[in-house]
Amino acid sequence: MPEKNVRWERRGSVAWVTLDRPEAGNAMSLELLADLGDAIRHVEADSAVRAVVLTGAGRFFCVGGALDTMHGAEEIGHRIRAMTFHLHAVISSLARMPAPTIAAVNGPAAGAGLSLAIACDFVVAAETARFSSSYAAAGLSSDGGQSWTLPRRVGLNRAREMLLLDRRLTAAEALEWGLVNAVAPAEGLERTATDMAAKLAAGPTAAFGRIKGLLADGETAGLEAQLDREARAMADSVATQDAREGIAAFLEKRAPNFRGS
Repeated sequence: MPEKNVRWERRGSVAWVTLDRPEAGNAMSLELLADLGDAIRHVEADSAVRAVVLTGAGRFFCVGGALDTMHGAEEIGHRIRAMTFHLHAVISSLARMPAPTIAAVNGPAAGAGLSLAIACDFVVAAETARFSSSYAAAGLSSDGGQSWTLPRRVGLNRAREMLLLDRRLTAAEALEWGLVNAVAPAEGLERTATDMAAKLAAGPTAAFGRIKGLLADGETAGLEAQLDREARAMADSVATQDAREGIAAFLEKRAPNFRGS
C-alpha cells in the first residue's frame, strides 16, 4: 500500500492534519492533494471533532504546487487541472465544516500553500514562517480561493502587492498586515495552536458553523438579506442544546458546558 502524504489524528476533540512530505517542502503533488482530501473527509465525518489544526511536517508548511513532477505542456495542463479540482474541494470543505479550523504555519507557505493556510478560520505562525503568493512569478494566476480569501484578510491594495508584485512577508509583517492571528517562537507553535484549538473545541460548534456561514455571505449580501439570514440562523440556534446550556449558564453565572450541538 502506498505511503500516505498526509496523516491525521484526533487528540481529544481536536483533529490534527499534517502535510507529510517534508523532503519536498510538503509540495502539493496530485497524490498529496488526494490524500489531503481523504483526510479532510474523515475529519468531517467524525462527529467527535470540534476543531481542526492543519500544519506541515519538517521545516516547511507548504511550498505550493509540485510543478517539478510535470513534464511537457500537455501533462502540465492536465495535472494542474486535476490538482486544482482536489485543492478546491479541500478549500470548500474547510469553509463549510462547522468546526473552526486553524493553520499552524511552521515554515514557508507559498502559492497553493498560502491558499490552504488562509482558507482556515485562524492562522498562527512560527517566527520562521514566510508568506508569498508566488503564482505570478511562475506565469500563473492564483487558485485555491486566494483571490477571494487574501483581500478579505489584508485588503485589496495589499492583496495586489502580494499577487501582482510577489510581495513576500515575514511572520511579523504578516501579523501587522492581518494575514495571521498570532506569531509564536518555532518551539512554541504547537502549544499556541493547541491552546487556541482547545478553546474553540469547548465552544458551541453548531453555532460556530452558522457564524462561519454568515461571515462568508456577509460581504456580498445586502443589509436586508443579511438580516434575514441572521434571523433564520438565530431561530435555528435557539432550538439547540448548546443554546439552552449557554443561556442557563449566563443566568446562573457559571461557565457553560457546550456539547457542540
